[in-house]
Amino acid sequence: MARRSLGRAAALAVSVVALVTSTPPAGSAAVEDRVARWVVDEDVDGLGELLATGRVTSVELVKAYRARIDAYEQAYADQPGINAVIREDPRAIAVAARLDAERRHGHVRGPLHGIPVLIKDNYDTADLPTTSGSLALRHWRSADDAEQVARLRDAGAIIVAKTNLHEFASGIETISSLGGQTRNPYDQTRYPGGSSGGTGAGLAAAFGVVGLGSDSCGSVRDPAAHNSLVGLRPSLGLSSRDGIAPISDTQDVGGPMAKSVRAVALVLDATAGYDPDDPSTAASIGRVPPTYTAALDDTALVGARIGVLTDYMGASEQTSALIRAAVNDMAAQGATAVDLPAQPALLAAVNGSWVINDEHERDLNRYLSAPGSRFPPSLARLEPPVDRVTLADIVTSGQVTPTVLDRLKVRLGRSTGPQDAYHERLARRAEAQRLLGKLMADHDLDALVYPTVPRQAAPIRQPQVGSGACALAANTGFPALTVPAGFTPDGMPVGVELLGAPFSEPTLLGLAFDYEQATHHRRPPASTPPLT
Repeated sequence: MARRSLGRAAALAVSVVALVTSTPPAGSAAVEDRVARWVVDEDVDGLGELLATGRVTSVELVKAYRARIDAYEQAYADQPGINAVIREDPRAIAVAARLDAERRHGHVRGPLHGIPVLIKDNYDTADLPTTSGSLALRHWRSADDAEQVARLRDAGAIIVAKTNLHEFASGIETISSLGGQTRNPYDQTRYPGGSSGGTGAGLAAAFGVVGLGSDSCGSVRDPAAHNSLVGLRPSLGLSSRDGIAPISDTQDVGGPMAKSVRAVALVLDATAGYDPDDPSTAASIGRVPPTYTAALDDTALVGARIGVLTDYMGASEQTSALIRAAVNDMAAQGATAVDLPAQPALLAAVNGSWVINDEHERDLNRYLSAPGSRFPPSLARLEPPVDRVTLADIVTSGQVTPTVLDRLKVRLGRSTGPQDAYHERLARRAEAQRLLGKLMADHDLDALVYPTVPRQAAPIRQPQVGSGACALAANTGFPALTVPAGFTPDGMPVGVELLGAPFSEPTLLGLAFDYEQATHHRRPPASTPPLT
């Protein structure tokens, strides 16, 4: 694991205080000061403009994000540190230099050219290990990049680091045996959400501009909400899952997280569409627009109909008040808000259609047996077959954080045991899809709206409440987008979620963009200020 030494971290703890309070000198230091502020303040478009006008280079951006990782990743001043990064990419500077050279020669691949990004460490990267946050897989290497990673690289994105996750994407606190406990930049005594909490916390702390997470229930949306970010769980079949370590083929998707709706749209432009290595993406053919940015209209809410899913309201007075305010803001922008009556049949179908325990062993074993995968033979020999790694090997190794190890043990044998209950759950999924589509059609709705997570992020070592609402999209395959809705009195971010019909991402992005532009709720965390 490419971690900085404790001695270097201690030195940085002192330097951060000086950097935050000192006045920058003239010359190159003043330039570094401007870059240090840009990487916190600017989004993809702003950095793209700075790159286009020559005011900054991609090499300078990568160095600035690395400096922030050095400063804020481990303990500093009176803070315990974010601990969002599992491994920095040692080739990032060289990649940035190559992309700078392309730009100088007039070749710009698109709006992500030279933009530094963060990748959840369950996405395959051929040049770096892919660990799923587990000590058991710390030496695991894939033969090639995950499809979405490959597409981002083709678009000119630069991987700064691979980020921590709740081990094997099996939880919402983002703790792993390899990466430890990630912390929320808005209050480093609290959880960042999960399972993509390393990406969420890393983006909030400005360790990169945009990032990728995976979502089998709320694993993109939950950390996005807890870190004042925009996060999209795309329609099942819109973006390839090839090369993402799976937890459930039925429920898994990979999606973007960013500081703005527009940045999410730009990542979707680069990553969405058909991939023969993921048969589910055949459903996307003919349903991907030339650019999702065309949907970003600050009048998109005019005439829209949004249904408030009251079943998911009321868990927390503070959160519910912010969601009600968000609905009122959408109405002020021209939407018609409809309070929906209780939906017991829909929620029962959703809650009865979980298949993660049924599918995890089957799907992970298939992923681990991909041609060209490299792993320690000693790990594969723990359980038969002795020539490849399986979930049984990982469990037997014991090199998994204890709470996740217990969950993995429950899943052993489920994929090869009796399947009647599994097929009943799949039938309940089909029923949930039918009822959800009918609800939206009966009320002529463009989107449903509800809290992304019902309560603010909990203090570490206290119970973290998840969201039953996460399953509404995950167990039906419908897309859902979370966008910042403000802050609780404790200063913790809250997200409002919009759910639409399959492949209605342009509609969701448009509605969210209009709301975002009218409210501008996002603000950066105070615990990770610019290094000035």
